[in-house]
Amino acid sequence: MTLSSTFRDNKAVYTIAGAGDLAVEKLRELPEQATKVQSDVRDNVGKYRVEVRKTVDRYRVQARRNVEKYRGEAQENITRLQDRIEVKDLPGAAVAYATHFGTRAVELIDELAERGKKVVHRTAAEVAESAESVAEVTAGDQAKPASAAKATRARKAAAQQTKSPASARKNS
Repeated sequence: MTLSSTFRDNKAVYTIAGAGDLAVEKLRELPEQATKVQSDVRDNVGKYRVEVRKTVDRYRVQARRNVEKYRGEAQENITRLQDRIEVKDLPGAAVAYATHFGTRAVELIDELAERGKKVVHRTAAEVAESAESVAEVTAGDQAKPASAAKATRARKAAAQQTKSPASARKNS
């Protein structure tokens, strides 16, 4: 088993490749989205500036009244809730949250690994195709002694790439 085939069969490598592919995809979308958002923001800032000032002034007075009113109610509600919550239930809730987070993390890693596996195999197939095309180009120059040796090496490299475990699985 070669080092390259060991890497191709490693889930961590697939996960990293998938995460990288996802990052590149999102970064390519970023300039277009930034331009769109920037123009939308400029339009909306001018449009809503005056409206917002009037609304803020109107609700400022109401907010002060409501804060005083609800401050007392909130303190009463907190006291009632503290009486109802039992400390013995907290560890169970923490375990449930941690389990859910762990499950979601495993799902995300599996998704990224699958995406990376596709990237790695796609890249291996592209390397094999380019090696085959180099072999074809150099095969035309076999009349020259130096080119004949180069063509033979290129053909062997292309044959080895197409026989790799990743290429064999992709073709299956």
